[in-house]
Amino acid sequence: MLTQGFETKSIRMERLLLVKVLAPEEDVDRILEHVCKIVPLVQGSYDSNAYQSASGIERYRPRERAVAGSETEARRRPGVVELSFDMPDDQGLLEHVIEAVYLVHSYQEQTIKVQEVLVSRTKGLDDKNNVYRWWNTTGDWKKK
Repeated sequence: MLTQGFETKSIRMERLLLVKVLAPEEDVDRILEHVCKIVPLVQGSYDSNAYQSASGIERYRPRERAVAGSETEARRRPGVVELSFDMPDDQGLLEHVIEAVYLVHSYQEQTIKVQEVLVSRTKGLDDKNNVYRWWNTTGDWKKK
């Protein structure tokens, strides 16, 4: 695996942390609000950058120390998504983010995964006339 960033003419590859959180859809806005108070999730000219997967079904079985009590059958909870975002590779900052997720997540046991990754960041070149950019094709942002 590549352990350090590199650059091309248009792109800078930066070493960041990828944080993934499994959560019910109704928790996502609250989690992001609290995470963005700690780290603004900036990507170029944008902030609050995150990805939310399509809704899926989480499977689990409560055991003895679960708030719900021990059960014999596995539960299936629909409406669970994966929320992911990139943040600086900073242990102290990560600790604050993890604690914020813990405090506002509705689960007793959260699933939070962290990976070191290389992430692309553009160099901000002037490409406003690039025929492949969305603003020169769909223009959907103008139709509101």
